Amino acid sequence: MKIRFHGAVRTVTGSLHIVETARGEIVLLDCGMFQGRRKEARERNEVVPLEPKRVKAVVLSHAHIDHIGNLPTWVARGMKCPIFATSATADLCGIMLRDSAYIQENDARHVNKHRRAHEKPVTPLYTMAHAEAVLGRLVEQPYRTWFEVVPGLRASYHDAGHLLGSASILLEEQANGSTKRLAFTGDVGRTERVILRDPEPFPAGADVVLSESTYGDREHPPKADLKERFAGVIERTVKRGGKVIVPAFALGRTQSLMYALYELQKAGRLPKIPVYVDSPLACRATEIVERHPECYDLDAARIHGDEGTLFAVEGYSCITDVADSKELNASKQPCIIISASGMCEAGRILHHLVHNAGDERNTILIVGFQAEHTLGRRFVEGWETVRIFGRKVERRAEVVVMNGFSAHADRVELAGYLDRCRPAGPLYLVHGDERQALAFETYLEKEHKFPDVRIPYQGDEWVV
Repeated sequence: MKIRFHGAVRTVTGSLHIVETARGEIVLLDCGMFQGRRKEARERNEVVPLEPKRVKAVVLSHAHIDHIGNLPTWVARGMKCPIFATSATADLCGIMLRDSAYIQENDARHVNKHRRAHEKPVTPLYTMAHAEAVLGRLVEQPYRTWFEVVPGLRASYHDAGHLLGSASILLEEQANGSTKRLAFTGDVGRTERVILRDPEPFPAGADVVLSESTYGDREHPPKADLKERFAGVIERTVKRGGKVIVPAFALGRTQSLMYALYELQKAGRLPKIPVYVDSPLACRATEIVERHPECYDLDAARIHGDEGTLFAVEGYSCITDVADSKELNASKQPCIIISASGMCEAGRILHHLVHNAGDERNTILIVGFQAEHTLGRRFVEGWETVRIFGRKVERRAEVVVMNGFSAHADRVELAGYLDRCRPAGPLYLVHGDERQALAFETYLEKEHKFPDVRIPYQGDEWVV
């Protein structure tokens, strides 16, 4: 068995790892979209490093777009194979890939409408038809049960605690009289995180492990402080007569925030103000979360059983209509607006920021990782003037960063997870910016005595 590193290598997006079995069959671990500057993202996502018809199976870790978002590109170019996923991941793929295809098509229409006469028309990276073709190839698999991927290669899923349906993947190949095991953590969640169970380690002793390293250079603030800080941000903003504007990923982060608001309300710490989730995708994602209580931890399962929902926040409204979204910006009353995208690069959040970033009464609450060169990163870095829709906006609103809502384990949590599933051979760090990966490599070697930690470059290979 051979592994070739192609995506999410010394960067935090675009997960794609290519496995070749002893029989020469190709299997993909994830097939994610690279996210970043428009031109660079398009160029990277168009690169398909092998003939798609050669791929015999895809095994998905979870439904975030940087892990599934390039599947339609490969299908459009001829990939025709089963795509394995947990049940919840399969459900989420439906909304995520359709939304991604809609964005591809809509962006192409917008660019073509404004292109100059001498410029070539832009085509979408893929279309809705390609997304639908992917969904027809999904094959659902349960946790902790072996299933055949291709002849001679089987896999099992282990709950990664990162997102509804997320999984670490263990591959096992029987060939030439020996057994080889390769493990891929996917994205690993935090311990004692709301809604989801704690990450479940796969068995130790794999011949090679691929591990994410998103937060390999830092530790999240104590969980006990998180809700108190969240309540404090809301209270002081409301006292100023302002709005709390929260850029949040539609899938995962929005639901965690709503659950936290529910807990604050139960504790009497949430002022009586409207709470809006302004994202059609987030609203659909929330409905799917409600349909999969088998993924919940004990507390969430109890609340769901008692209340019939995890998100019974008084004053909560889910906004899907564009006209209703625009009305939020006309309103002067204090409120909480949670809107996508999480890095402030597209979507309705940009309209809320244009209208509200210049008001010192308001708060921009950053609750997730912000990649380099994104608008969200500029807020984190304290820029006082930013560009939104091509115009300068003077930022007077307070900016608060709360990484405690992250769905990724920090370096202590991730190292503790890896301690329980140490490989017999090398540990490769992927899905982390180079700085984070290098810092985590040093931390694992010095503090946890891992003997063979490596950070691959794109195109590197390892024979198991």
